Amino acid sequence: MSDRAALLRGIRAWLVVFVVCLVLSGATAFPLVHELHWTEDLLRSLSVPEHLPGLMEWIERVRRGLDATDAEYPFVLYGTDWLAFAHLVIAVAFYGPYRDPVRNIWVVEFGMIACAGIIPLALICGPIRGIPFWWSLIDMSFGVFGVIPLYVLRRRIKRLEALTGNWTAPGAGAPTEPGSGALPDPA
Repeated sequence: MSDRAALLRGIRAWLVVFVVCLVLSGATAFPLVHELHWTEDLLRSLSVPEHLPGLMEWIERVRRGLDATDAEYPFVLYGTDWLAFAHLVIAVAFYGPYRDPVRNIWVVEFGMIACAGIIPLALICGPIRGIPFWWSLIDMSFGVFGVIPLYVLRRRIKRLEALTGNWTAPGAGAPTEPGSGALPDPA
């Protein structure tokens, strides 16, 4: 297998991992009420209240708030449905780099910018909404951990671009000519 084909295969593997994580994090925004009940039960079974009382108090407060909202104003939770949907839509955008990483590197760079944007959002909106700082740190970690695979992807795509020049991946829609540098499909 050529270096280019191996690099493309690695890029696609990283993209699949990132998209799966993005979809899972989005999908968890749909069943929030049930998740908070499960989380509270799990934390109690693990004796977390004894070891991390601040965490348990926060989880209980959020669960009570979600229960009250769900009972009286369920339409408010529609906002988290849109949050979940946004994750799924963003995940679909990463099909572009999967098909043609060099041409669609901008999607990876957009994802890196979005990850960076999590930090000021958490630092500004967290205190406004009464979110404990330690929870804002957890929220910010999604940006920090999310940017790692995207950074790796960007570096690999740049390496692929340097190896091949400006090529078009097979199936990307643009015609390729023999000797044009287009990669064979590694599948």
